[in-house]
Amino acid sequence: MALNLDFSFYNWDLISNFVLKGLYFSLMLTVVATFGGVLLGTLLALMRLSGKPWLAGPAVVYVNGMRSIPLVMVILWFFLLMPALIGRPIGAEVSAYITFVAFEAAYFSEIMRAGIQSVSRGQVLAGQAMGMTYGQNMQFVILPQAFRNMLPVLLTQTIILFQDTSLVYAIGAYDMLKGFEVAGKNFGRPIEAYLAAAVVYFVMCYALSWSVKRLHQKIAIIR
Repeated sequence: MALNLDFSFYNWDLISNFVLKGLYFSLMLTVVATFGGVLLGTLLALMRLSGKPWLAGPAVVYVNGMRSIPLVMVILWFFLLMPALIGRPIGAEVSAYITFVAFEAAYFSEIMRAGIQSVSRGQVLAGQAMGMTYGQNMQFVILPQAFRNMLPVLLTQTIILFQDTSLVYAIGAYDMLKGFEVAGKNFGRPIEAYLAAAVVYFVMCYALSWSVKRLHQKIAIIR
């Protein structure tokens, strides 16, 4: 039996009414989760490298715990259990923002920890010789170099994060995949809708991956 595909129903009105709303949320979720995850992840990395068990211990438990659980399970747990704990419902979008920041922080933490450890010991000693405190050394010497060293890896993780935003479909959030699904249902073309979504995800992620590769080459030349 032949599979008859028809993409003629796709037009700008359909895209603007169904898909763009979801794309906007997917991009916003990616941006918020990236910045929030990097900030929280950097804090976790500093806790793990502090040498103080009362700081390093909780950070290790948090990072290893988050990295051992599938993201979709974290999304579902938070969305279903948090309303029972706080006594009121929370929206799917708010739940997605919080969950993604908390989850991605564990992965960004490991990236930043590797970045901090990649800075040569001589740089640290030079900062100390200039009379810098530990905090000043981290702020002005170590972290800027760590971010530069790990920038391609951070951006690659951000691309993976963007792909993972489709998992909020599980709690009914209106992301880009949901937009394509709604469009497909309205026009009776669900197969074409999912194929179109796959193509859009591929094109966006491939273009971003190519850009990251070029950036990595430029950083390597500068070094």
